[in-house]
Amino acid sequence: MESSWREAHWARPFDLALVFCLAPSLLQAVKLYLQRHRLLRDLRPFPWPPTHWFYGHHKIFQNGKMEKLEEIIENHPCAFPHWVGPFQAFFYIYDPDYAKTFLSRMDPKSKFLYEFMVPCLGNGLLLLEGQTWFQHRRMLTPAFHYDILKPYVGLMADSVRVMLDKWEELVSLDLHLEVLGHVSLMTLDTIMKCAFSHQGSIQTDSPTSRASGNLNNLIFSRVRNLFHQNIIYRLSPEGRWSHRACQLAHQHTDGVIKLRKAHLQKEGELEEVRSKRHLDFLDILLFARMENGSSLSDRELRAEVDAFMFEGHDTTASGISWTLYALASHPEHQQRCWEEIQSLLGDGASITWDHLDNMPYTTMCIKEALRLYPPVPFIGREMSKPITFPVGPSLPAGIALSLSFYGLHHNPKVWPNPEVFDPSRFAPGSVRHRAFLPFSGGSRNCIGKQFAMNEMKVAVALTLLRFELAPDPSRVPVPIPRVVLKPKNGIHLQLRKLL
Repeated sequence: MESSWREAHWARPFDLALVFCLAPSLLQAVKLYLQRHRLLRDLRPFPWPPTHWFYGHHKIFQNGKMEKLEEIIENHPCAFPHWVGPFQAFFYIYDPDYAKTFLSRMDPKSKFLYEFMVPCLGNGLLLLEGQTWFQHRRMLTPAFHYDILKPYVGLMADSVRVMLDKWEELVSLDLHLEVLGHVSLMTLDTIMKCAFSHQGSIQTDSPTSRASGNLNNLIFSRVRNLFHQNIIYRLSPEGRWSHRACQLAHQHTDGVIKLRKAHLQKEGELEEVRSKRHLDFLDILLFARMENGSSLSDRELRAEVDAFMFEGHDTTASGISWTLYALASHPEHQQRCWEEIQSLLGDGASITWDHLDNMPYTTMCIKEALRLYPPVPFIGREMSKPITFPVGPSLPAGIALSLSFYGLHHNPKVWPNPEVFDPSRFAPGSVRHRAFLPFSGGSRNCIGKQFAMNEMKVAVALTLLRFELAPDPSRVPVPIPRVVLKPKNGIHLQLRKLL
């Protein structure tokens, strides 16, 4: 009897501890069950491709090939619910009328798709919402005025020439070259020169550039990881590397800001600095004031700089590299571009702002490459109120919705023969659908789109003056979905030096 009393006495704390441990797990299980039930109810009116109850559509896209999306568009011409695991789904659209409805609203960014960028990029213009976003957008707009952008053309050309000189050395040893890595370093070099007045060239394999280039893969990988919100991820090798990569990027940014602040203290007020030299992106950020007269905090400054560096070099590198691949694959269009550029620039010793508006065929080819390979393949929002599409049922508030620019640009409802490279779609006066959105649309369109287009024109023009491009048939690039569109195994080209 005494033994039985002791067992019961010691069992009570153990039972209570067990209850306290199991209760949160049970509550979380109930929450996930209700979340799945709600999603099934809300998305049921819209058919979706076959899915696994646990992996969702992960198996369909497990190799990362965008061709799978093109196959789905044939059977689901407007949209489909995309399941990411058993408890999370977002509504994937690629219809022009659906896109117009989507972009006409001011819904917040989807936490599921964007919250994992915050540790790396901070809460800058890319991720801000509401009035704070509006204030930052207004403060940053002067940094992209054409008077600011004009002198950048020469700096862009300098960075491109450094890259092309390197290509000449490499091509003398091997005609085959993976170009994306080189282009990415070149665009990072351009950002540092134009936005932060960096002296010299950083087109070397530095830890900072390597960390910045890997953020794209790390962020996308975490979104697709079943344990992306779990402490398990943070303790994993990938999670630790992600933390280290973000630290490297932040340390570099903090150093750049600290150094510039020290210089500005010596140079004086805004007008004094303006009279001495050309203002860059960082100058404008440091002198910017909100309506109440306050300036950006150090954390806000770092977030804007990190976001601009990430968006401004990775997206542009993608656009340039895919454009070079498209021209390499279509020599007749490459020849027409070369003829246009050669008649305009000669040997390319000098390229100016005024030249950029006088290469219409090259611009058409760049736009067609951006249609086929949009640098940002999708954006996401979380519906703050119900959304009603022109055709089909409505969706309630709380649904995560993703607009696929890749799907939109490859939708035969939008573009006839969408897989064909046809620059005439963008000929002056041609009738084309409005759904060409490589820089997004609506109020949150890309603030740096003119900067990016200028850099793409400079890079393509100077490259075609120096090299004849051809694809490498043994290594065909395959687009894979990332935060920025990337090729599986790189973009390999054959280069022949022009005399």
